[in-house]
Amino acid sequence: MLEEIRIENLGVITSAHARLAPGLTVITGETGAGKTMVLTGLALLLGGRADPGAVRAGSASASAEGRVRVDADSPVLARARDAGAEPDDDGGLILVRTVAAEGRSRAFLGGRSVPQAVLAELADDLVTVHGQADQARLRSPARQREALDAFAGDEHQGELAEYRETWNERAQLLKEIDELTSRRDDFERETALLRHGLDEIERVSPQPGEDIELAAEAERLGHAEDLRTAAALAHTALAGSDDGAEGVAAMLLVEASRQALEHVAGHDPVLAELAQRLAGISYGIGDVSTDLARYLDDLQADPRRLDAVQHRRAELGSLMRSYGADVSEVLAWGARAGLRLLELESGDERLARATERRDRVESRLVALAGSISRRRQTAAELLASAVTEELHGLAMAGASLEVTVEPAPEPGPWGSDVVEMRLVPHRGAPARPLGKGASGGELSRVMLAIEVTLATAPSSGASRPPTFVFDEVDAGVGGRAALEVGRRLAALARGSQVVVVTHLAQVAAFAEHHLVVTKSRADGGDVVTDSDVRQVEGEDRVRELARMLSGQEDSEAARAHAAELLEQSSMGR
Repeated sequence: MLEEIRIENLGVITSAHARLAPGLTVITGETGAGKTMVLTGLALLLGGRADPGAVRAGSASASAEGRVRVDADSPVLARARDAGAEPDDDGGLILVRTVAAEGRSRAFLGGRSVPQAVLAELADDLVTVHGQADQARLRSPARQREALDAFAGDEHQGELAEYRETWNERAQLLKEIDELTSRRDDFERETALLRHGLDEIERVSPQPGEDIELAAEAERLGHAEDLRTAAALAHTALAGSDDGAEGVAAMLLVEASRQALEHVAGHDPVLAELAQRLAGISYGIGDVSTDLARYLDDLQADPRRLDAVQHRRAELGSLMRSYGADVSEVLAWGARAGLRLLELESGDERLARATERRDRVESRLVALAGSISRRRQTAAELLASAVTEELHGLAMAGASLEVTVEPAPEPGPWGSDVVEMRLVPHRGAPARPLGKGASGGELSRVMLAIEVTLATAPSSGASRPPTFVFDEVDAGVGGRAALEVGRRLAALARGSQVVVVTHLAQVAAFAEHHLVVTKSRADGGDVVTDSDVRQVEGEDRVRELARMLSGQEDSEAARAHAAELLEQSSMGR
């Protein structure tokens, strides 16, 4: 339920605060006083389009703030918490919307900044707004179908939800089938390329790290003589030559040094330690010399092995030019290609499975569409009868509503029906589609009759938003019809919060709460400089109704008429 709304610098309103309550609340005021700005502020809170032109002249920005009370299990509260917002200490949600004069708009929910779309999402579960634009939308077959579906009840809504899910599943299957069919040639070309690449890799059979090992071996074989010469020189320098050539080996010199120090090591621990170090060096030289000898024995200049290595490297290089920078990337490509090939080769199976699933889904859609059509046919008769009865109570005694359900040229996500509402304005007149020929006053009463019917229907009322807002729903009506509009609004308000902007005293008299938008003018001129919203009761309310009746709030006759209206409406609620 909407508990209050506060507006600043919006249109002619500098600052206004309105408290709202359960039941029927009317908003009245002179033409141009700013009644519409109250609804403009509410529209901003509900995620509507921000119009910088609505910012009060001379102000940097306008703002609208509202507080709504929601149940703990409400989807509104769940969505708010998804957006990071929390209710206040009293269990209410604070909604704020600001509009800068230069055009930028910001939205806040529960003290947190949120996208405008979040407020718009909450609006669907918070408020149903009806204005002149909504009456025009009632001419749309889609809106008429939605009204019928809402009346048909929760089981019908559940079946519709299943139908839409099944319809979406069918769309996905059709997309998959189309892709598998239209890209079959592409898949065949891709399959051939993958098989060629995998055959090449299987023929060469590269091993992990093989390219690195072969590169090292090729480097060694290509410089075998240089390696042999260097190793032989190093071995001779360390251990001497076998042919007794001149030159003192490093091993002999180190050993002589060690022995010289060991003769006197007992006299000085420093020299003893140095002798030990020389012994370690001697052992190290011996080990290196032994390894060099072994290296020389193993080293062979093998032209045939070098050719084999170069040939193998050429094979690997051909793979790497096509499938990766090194053998590891080639092997990774092969693994991916194998998986992709399995996927492509299963395309025919996927196509067969998708086609089979599509057939099952389409059969389910036909069954659901038939059931939905039957439910709509039944609901159409009941809705037409209920709305016709309401129209009779709205001073349209000879009028009736017809609701037809016909097969659609093509099924859609809503089912396979075209729903049309037709109004018979009086007995003997032909039925006319609401979209062709219904006047604004007739549309206003039809819309109200539908809302009252939906709100009081046992199967559909629970899913309706708790608050209804009507902007001049009484446009184009007057006299007795206006009284009946007020009575129907009061009936709707028995189970919902209803807020109505009206210019008819006959409607306003039925309200439990009456807000008046007042205006002031500079120096008594014609230009409205400011407006305010206040609640009126008692004698003040009588004066306001008198003004609405005759334009003269101090007229005794008008006040007497206003008092009579209040008395009659209190008995008629």
